[in-house]
Amino acid sequence: MIANPTAKRLKLSAAFVVLAGIVIAFGAWPATAWPVTLLADLTFWPPDGAQSLAAPETRLAYGVCGGVMAGWGVMIWLVADRLYDRDPQTARLLVLAGLAVWFVTDSAASLAAGAPLNLIVNLAFLAIFLVPLMLGGKARPA
Repeated sequence: MIANPTAKRLKLSAAFVVLAGIVIAFGAWPATAWPVTLLADLTFWPPDGAQSLAAPETRLAYGVCGGVMAGWGVMIWLVADRLYDRDPQTARLLVLAGLAVWFVTDSAASLAAGAPLNLIVNLAFLAIFLVPLMLGGKARPA
């Protein structure tokens, strides 16, 4: 059986989120924090090198957030892999509900932290899931 193209696209998006989560989690270790430090510097425009992310509580937050993000990506992968072909409406609901809560919470927190440019990153992450879901329409179970 050939998997639903929407499920395949969701799995690709989920794999990207898992990898991004792992990179963010590596922000907990100073030796591997440069990608996250660069992203923070870009997010708090203009880039000036002022964001060191060296404080232990900052490194802890990146480790926890990266782990949660990687776990969220794995969950979406499993929804796409195990549920989408059987029950696309439930799979869409699960992914869309999680996206909505994440997007609103993360975006509001970004604004509160003085990092409005993070909304652009959030919109890109949102798009990698919304595009496959929109292209897939409201498919009926097989």
